[in-house]
Amino acid sequence: MRRELCEALVARASRPDLVFLTGDLGFGALEPLRDALGQRFLNAGIAEQNMIGVAAALASEGLEPWTYTIAPFCYARAFEQIRNDVCFHRLPVRMLANGGGYGYGVMGPTHHALEDYGILSTLPSLRILVPAFDSDVAAVVEAAGRDPGPVYVRLGRGELPAGCTAPPYAPWRRLREGSGPVVVAVGPMAGVAWSALMSEAEDGPELWAVSELPLAMSPPPPAFVQALAGRKLCVVEEHVAQGGLGQALAAWCLETGIAVAGFRPVTAAGYPSGTYGSQGFHRRESGLDPDALRSLSRDHLPDHLPDHLPDHLQGLSA
Repeated sequence: MRRELCEALVARASRPDLVFLTGDLGFGALEPLRDALGQRFLNAGIAEQNMIGVAAALASEGLEPWTYTIAPFCYARAFEQIRNDVCFHRLPVRMLANGGGYGYGVMGPTHHALEDYGILSTLPSLRILVPAFDSDVAAVVEAAGRDPGPVYVRLGRGELPAGCTAPPYAPWRRLREGSGPVVVAVGPMAGVAWSALMSEAEDGPELWAVSELPLAMSPPPPAFVQALAGRKLCVVEEHVAQGGLGQALAAWCLETGIAVAGFRPVTAAGYPSGTYGSQGFHRRESGLDPDALRSLSRDHLPDHLPDHLPDHLQGLSA
């Protein structure tokens, strides 16, 4: 999505208040933006904490700062600055985080972002945007640019299935109709799930893509609510279960009184084998690859509690 991001920001570069800060990242991709912005394009170096602090200061003076680095160097390394300098003051800093999930592959866990939007969704006033397809990026940049508060944009690799056309950008989009379980996929995982489920029959899963979080800022639309009631729900995300959309949606169903027939999260499993590899390798280990996702049918989601509960749950069903 880097090319689409650069094009969208170049189109916005005529705004005299726009300032772009990179954490020594973007060689071979952002040169057109550098040329368009001139002195308003700043390389902050490998100093992401300082970059976020500087961006907060620029925003407090009425400028429009955008920061860019790989995801873990943004949300993890500079968390205190995001929390204290940006979010507590509700400053409109737009943080562009490249390589969400396992995007940086063989570079290992220090370069992976498996808990980013779960952590950041605990902060006040922060909107999280996760484009699903390359064609979403321009709309996401526009949405981030008009938001009055801080925004975190989790960028990945768009994986639109061959022969398919992505519907226009929206926080929630139905990609496939079906009378089976309702499958919700976050960001680029929507393309992976779409590829896996596109040949299913009419009684197969219904697929939705989600690109904006948290739910308090981007609640499910009425069409999703209507489709979900009484059906099984599966949430697919390249993020750990803790703090992910799956947990948020499960709580939302309880709070709103929407009864689902079963629930299954499919999430990043971390590193089950203790080894590191490509993004595809880690997705396969987590069951996030197309072959595994093809199993998301009615028969693979529970209708009720098992007859024999694990020892630590004994007594809870009485």
